[in-house]
Amino acid sequence: MDTFLLILIILVALATLAVLVRGVIGMAQGKDLTGQRSQGLMRKRVMYQAVAIILVILFLMMARG
Repeated sequence: MDTFLLILIILVALATLAVLVRGVIGMAQGKDLTGQRSQGLMRKRVMYQAVAIILVILFLMMARG
């Protein structure tokens, strides 16, 4: 179970990184005039970060006891 959680944490962290990079590239290109795409990417990033934090907490709780 620890290995499974660790793999999930890594996958969610990579997903967070991918969304962050897409957002930075999109912002650098300046094509998103209304900001809707940037807002959507930011919401996804925050969601992925929250899931990663919850998984890390679960991992630490399981490793503790």
